[in-house]
Amino acid sequence: DHTVKVMIYLTDMNNFAEFNEIYTEYFGKSLPARACVEVNRLPKDVKIEIEAVALCSD
Repeated sequence: DHTVKVMIYLTDMNNFAEFNEIYTEYFGKSLPARACVEVNRLPKDVKIEIEAVALCSD
């Protein structure tokens, strides 16, 4: 996995524990840097948005 940073937007921080469980299951022991913030609303009324930055080789 080449993911180096993840930005998470949640509409309700009460969902963080559930999200964190899935996140750590997905990335395993090599967790990328991350930040998580609560936002009032997301497009199309989704509850979560994830922005990821990954490195790729030429």
